[in-house]
Formats: sequence, C-alpha cells, structure tokens
Amino acid sequence: MQPPALISVVDDDVSPRESLPDLLNLLGFSAASFASAEEFLASDALARTRCLLLDVSMPGMSGPALQSELNRRGISIPIIFITGNSDPHLRADLIARGAVECLFKPFGERDLRSALDLVADTT
Repeated sequence: MQPPALISVVDDDVSPRESLPDLLNLLGFSAASFASAEEFLASDALARTRCLLLDVSMPGMSGPALQSELNRRGISIPIIFITGNSDPHLRADLIARGAVECLFKPFGERDLRSALDLVADTT
C-alpha cells in the first residue's frame, strides 16, 4: 500500500499553516507545513512533496519567487496558490505562470477539494 501523497503548506500566517494540514489529513493526504519558502527549500519534504499550497505574499521569498526558484532547479511540483488578495488579475497571472489554481482566503473544504482534484487531473 502506497503512503498518502504529501502536500506541503507554505504560509507565514500561523492560522492556515496549522489548520490546513488537519483538513488535508481528513481528506486522505499527508501534510507538512512551513513558515517560509526558505524553510521549505531547506527541508527533506521538498523531494517528497506532490503538491504545494503556497501563500502568495510572505516576508523573504514570496510564493511566486519560490515557484521561479523551483522552475530554475528543474523541480516540477503542482502549485495551488492561496492569498488574501482577491484581485482577479492576480489569479489570472498566477495561473498563466503555471499554477494549478489560486484560492482566495478564506476558502472552504469544497474549494480546496476542487483545487486538489485539478492537481490530480494534471498529474
């Protein structure tokens, strides 16, 4: 039996960083959380992550900057961006850059499940 897919949550905001792994576990996934892009890049979870739930705006390296760094390294991980900025142009830009989806905080279980289904459809 294969272990559940690892989804890494990268968000400087403690609330989603603590709550999303619990929800992901309930949905049948394994989850790890990180307070920054730099922390994620330095972790052993990088090689095991099958999807990133990635905050757009963080101190230090932003979510889009992490996406660019992963691309530079030749690492392809499906990304679902999460953001408190409800600008529809931002969503369109992130998807044009290769994100699977962009969810606006606060979002519910149904929205998250739909985004995860999109990831499954692309892999």
